[in-house]
Amino acid sequence: MYSQGSESLIRQARDIEESELQKFYSRLIKVLKVKEHGHETVDSLQRLHLILSANKYSRQLPAELQKKVSSLLSSPVEQLQVLSSAVLRESSLGLEYNQKNFSPLNSHAAALLLSQVDSRTDLSSYCTQLLRNLENRQSEGLSLTHTLPILNSVITHSPDCLTEDHVTFLSKKFVDWLRYASITQGGGASSGGFFTGPRSRQPPPITELDGTVSGDFFTVLCVGQGFTEDQWMNVYSFSMLRHWLLTYHSVSNGNSTVDTVSRLQHSLSHSFSNDDRSEVDGSVVSMVSATSSSSRLLPPKERLREKAFQYCQRLIEQCDRKAHKKTDTDLQKACLVEAVCILDCVCSEDTSLVYRTFPYIKALFGRLSSDLSFARVLLPVAQFYLNHGEVAAVDCDVVWKLVFGRFPAELFNDNFLAHELLRFLRLNLDNLKFRVPQYTHFFPNLLKMLAWNSPALVDEFVDLMPSLVTAGTAVELLHTLLDLPCLSATLVLQLRAASLPIAEAGARGLVPLEAFRNPSFRGLFLFLLRTEAGTGDTIDRLSTLHELLAEAADWPRVVRCAQIVPVMLHVFFNAVIKVADEQLLAHLILVILERSSLLLNIPSYSKEIHRVFSCHLLNLCKLHPSLVVDQSHELLEFAGTTTNVYNKEEIYTHVVWVLGEYLSVSCDSRCSVNLITSCFEALEAVLFEITSSTPPAGGSCPAPRVITTLMSAMAKLASRSHDLIPRVSLFLSKLRTVTRGGSVAWCADEEDLVSIVTRGEELWSLLKTPGVAQSVLTPPSYITEPRWHRDTNMAMPLRLRLLTHLTHSQ
Repeated sequence: MYSQGSESLIRQARDIEESELQKFYSRLIKVLKVKEHGHETVDSLQRLHLILSANKYSRQLPAELQKKVSSLLSSPVEQLQVLSSAVLRESSLGLEYNQKNFSPLNSHAAALLLSQVDSRTDLSSYCTQLLRNLENRQSEGLSLTHTLPILNSVITHSPDCLTEDHVTFLSKKFVDWLRYASITQGGGASSGGFFTGPRSRQPPPITELDGTVSGDFFTVLCVGQGFTEDQWMNVYSFSMLRHWLLTYHSVSNGNSTVDTVSRLQHSLSHSFSNDDRSEVDGSVVSMVSATSSSSRLLPPKERLREKAFQYCQRLIEQCDRKAHKKTDTDLQKACLVEAVCILDCVCSEDTSLVYRTFPYIKALFGRLSSDLSFARVLLPVAQFYLNHGEVAAVDCDVVWKLVFGRFPAELFNDNFLAHELLRFLRLNLDNLKFRVPQYTHFFPNLLKMLAWNSPALVDEFVDLMPSLVTAGTAVELLHTLLDLPCLSATLVLQLRAASLPIAEAGARGLVPLEAFRNPSFRGLFLFLLRTEAGTGDTIDRLSTLHELLAEAADWPRVVRCAQIVPVMLHVFFNAVIKVADEQLLAHLILVILERSSLLLNIPSYSKEIHRVFSCHLLNLCKLHPSLVVDQSHELLEFAGTTTNVYNKEEIYTHVVWVLGEYLSVSCDSRCSVNLITSCFEALEAVLFEITSSTPPAGGSCPAPRVITTLMSAMAKLASRSHDLIPRVSLFLSKLRTVTRGGSVAWCADEEDLVSIVTRGEELWSLLKTPGVAQSVLTPPSYITEPRWHRDTNMAMPLRLRLLTHLTHSQ
């Protein structure tokens, strides 16, 4: 784990003698007494930290050394702050620290204070100290800029540590910082020069991102060469605002109807008073910043909500400006995301604000929807439409066509957006099912993200897949999952076709690329790239598509995609049995049989899919045994094809077992003697053929499990129709006679041959007494699934009650 040199240093730190350690402490105290600390101080602190951290038990530092190290927490050099904080946290603290020990307070000192908290009472007392720090002025030597980040960390882990008075106090402070920060640049902005009069020494005003002078209140998007303390607190407050609202501003309680009406009236009167004030003053202040006198009469929480609303509207206005730098453009996008999320929180708390907010959100969506570079900004907008579109009675279809249509279709290779979009879906599954039921029809589009970035998104789609499975989408969704490697290859070809010239002779995968550009095959690829379901379950020329994509079978992205398909199929089948009727399940069995031979030729892919098919075919038939009679023709056709014994061993074995197990009158009254006889003859023909001929050229011998399963299925069918018993007995006796001569062509392993013969002799012995054979091979349900603990006619419940009484009485 560690290099040889690192292990040597750790060993030295652990084995240091106590006398040597005390000498080191004395030298370090002398070093720390010097006013200016250089490289020797840093090296000594690093060595001290190594000694303390390498030991299993914490060491007690000398009191004088501990004071010297703690004094470094207030050093202007951040490296010394980090090292001193790390050393003190590794040591056994013998001193009680409080904020008076550190001036100014920084994040490292605050972290040290927080590490001493042992209980919720101590944590609440610590928060009281931090809030008291906010009441002090900068001239008193305490820094405010590190207080809010520490408070944010505290309330994240223990929101109950703040009292109602604390919440009220901080809500008031947030209002002051967000709305009333100074609008002039901080110190150091003046250029000086020859003109040093009072007028030139006045700090210049803050500017907007486009370089114009700001005529409104300060926000995080204002620009200046320097910033004042209250402007920094404005930035910190905005970054913490959403977390604060979600933690302490819950959705309105109790009298919601009366509360909403009164808030709506106040909202309307507030907007009118803003209009009047803006006209009367004739100032450059926008409607957002014009604050009515009535807002000052609101309780602290509602006043903060109002100021947060104004702040976010101001940010949306500022994002209309053309930024000069790319970093500022990225900052505008980030601020838009946060502003829309905060507006969503505010409107969830006060529904009357929805009517004031929606014009801004609607205009923002109209401005950004045509530019996919703002896709991440549009996801919070979609969240706002989902949460409040019904209240505002607006049509949201255009939003969902963009989010579920264009985003996955054109930005499937944007991994960050894929995680954001899937997170949006997972967090809103219940709302989407109720308010946007059509989103399930976009599953071909959503699966493009899984096909492109399979390993990273498998967990998200495991959670999302059950919501996509409905009675209307199940069949097409199953086909789409099986074709997911083809979709992955097609997405690669789509990007290559756009970036590579048509006559690129050296391009890898040239045949698939030419096929992708060929108009005669264009329909195959367009079906895979469809955005919505409903155009058809699958395509007729799947084998042609697989031939065209044969070269793509070893592409890394395609191989990784194929590896997650079995996982998705398990999730699909577990979900479909909860929503499907027997007719749909019968259709799915047909798809299983059909698609078992129509899969992209990827090593081990077909075997894995066959294993999944086999598992869930048994589950479907166990839950609904009548499916075997419903699909008996297709099942018999599959079981009667000898080539399936060699190419599809796994699924073939399970199909035969299902026929032998559930083709019975006890499972379905429609099961006739003729049907049992037809099934028997089909299995008999296959078993006779594979045991009387050599395997096909280049193929292996049939698996012993296939042969024994065929024999068992035939014996079960014969036990239900006794006329078939002589035919089974004749075959089993011939099998015994043939194998006495030694090895046979259809079984290469001698141990396997012995197992087959032994199984045949067991079945032959059973069939000599048909009554016993039927009881053993087809036992009634009360034997296979006993319910003795529930049957009142049995003595078992009485015994259980007696034992329970005896154990409880003791």
